[in-house]
Amino acid sequence: MAEAAAELLERAARRDAAPEELRALRLAVQAVPLAVLRSRLAEHHLRALFGLLAVNDREQVSACVSILERLLQALDPLYVIQSLREELQKGLFHPDDSVKILTMSQVGRIVEDSAAVPEILHSPELLQQIINCIGGEKIAVAKEAIKSLSRIAQSQEGLEALFGSSLLGDLRRVMATSDIVRYRVYELIVEISSVSAESLNYCASSGLISELIGELTGEDVLVRATCIEMVTALAHSPQGRQYLAQQGVIDRISNIILGAQSDPFSSFYLPGFVKFFGNLAVVDSPQQICERYPVFMENVFEMAESQDPTMIGVAVDTLGILGSNVEGKQVLQKTRSRFQNLLSKIGHQAKNAPTELRLRCLDAISSLLYLPPDQQTEDLLRMTESWFTSLSSQPLELFRSISTQPFPDLHCGALRVFTAIANQPWAQKLMLSSPGFVEYIVDRSVEPDKASKDAKYELVKALVNSKTIAEIFGNQYYLRLRAYLLEGPYYVKAASTTAVEGAE
Repeated sequence: MAEAAAELLERAARRDAAPEELRALRLAVQAVPLAVLRSRLAEHHLRALFGLLAVNDREQVSACVSILERLLQALDPLYVIQSLREELQKGLFHPDDSVKILTMSQVGRIVEDSAAVPEILHSPELLQQIINCIGGEKIAVAKEAIKSLSRIAQSQEGLEALFGSSLLGDLRRVMATSDIVRYRVYELIVEISSVSAESLNYCASSGLISELIGELTGEDVLVRATCIEMVTALAHSPQGRQYLAQQGVIDRISNIILGAQSDPFSSFYLPGFVKFFGNLAVVDSPQQICERYPVFMENVFEMAESQDPTMIGVAVDTLGILGSNVEGKQVLQKTRSRFQNLLSKIGHQAKNAPTELRLRCLDAISSLLYLPPDQQTEDLLRMTESWFTSLSSQPLELFRSISTQPFPDLHCGALRVFTAIANQPWAQKLMLSSPGFVEYIVDRSVEPDKASKDAKYELVKALVNSKTIAEIFGNQYYLRLRAYLLEGPYYVKAASTTAVEGAE
């Protein structure tokens, strides 16, 4: 096969390979190991194959793209950029998106290689064309371009190349193409800013972050809704949060939420603004954020208490995020009966709402009820137990009934709720006192698919790893759970057969 591939490569290099020979080469290079291909490949083979892309023949272009994808994998990224710089540049101009994606994927390999990155940085025309690809119609091409530029900007030299030269003008020119492309550039800027304080300073000096914030706090409600997602991503890094606070952006977002009650179009952007504070509370301090911006908590509760499924979904997601750590749980506990009443509504939605909202409720409940073993104080255990009992008059049966429904997503969501409380003594006692519950846990026949088997296994693991399980469940059940854990999630008991004398 290696000899056949070498012979076909030579024919392709002479530009006289017939369509069927290109198809044969396509199959041959897939069958030959990369190490063998590397030993047979020469620069003229690759140049010729890139040359064969310059035709208006989709079948030939498709075959050559597949062949080059395989061959280029066999080569060192530094060799690719040093030997095929011109071919890569032409590939980025090619009208066929598959050629652009092939070329961008090679650029991606090059920027991941520390020895090869300088070669890209010293190729301004290539960098310019990568920036142009952000404006491409095909989202896959644009995503690859954003990824490559983000990776290039991870070095001081890369930051200088992007923001200290004419390339910044190229970025601005591409931004002017359309709203969609402008948001892609903002996405790139946020990604770069998240790397380090120095990266953020370069992006801030370019003026692009200020422009993003200007659009966020402007009058266009649809633009606000898009920009808040990017500003939320910016707030994930410490330097991003510091910048937003210093620029007064967090206060401005809070004021927009305050004014949303009198804005008939607030439903477009309010969910995103509330999510922003939810994410901010988790990465910062839930107590400080909720005390400094009380409008955030008030809006979360109002949205959860509304009749609008969209608003309820966002509120439930935010409560799940906020209550994912102990400090956030304590903030919610301080609202007393209001949150307890809200839990009752969330339990009702988990049972009766449309499937997507039910799943979001189950995920939020899991997040709210989980307590790490090292944080299980008496007060916190009492709190999670009271929250659980607020969900329904018979919460264990509620989630058990959901877990027996023939919908894998809901089934797994209910199992995750059980897993969240499995290491808490009050929950173990409740499980033991519920008729048939432990038998249900160790019954493998009720899990119809891989996801369900995995979810059940996580529940068993959480129980077995708990320090109180042997004492509460007793040896008999504890040993059955341990056996389940040791056998793994996909164990199938072998069926026994009895031989009957004389049977055929």
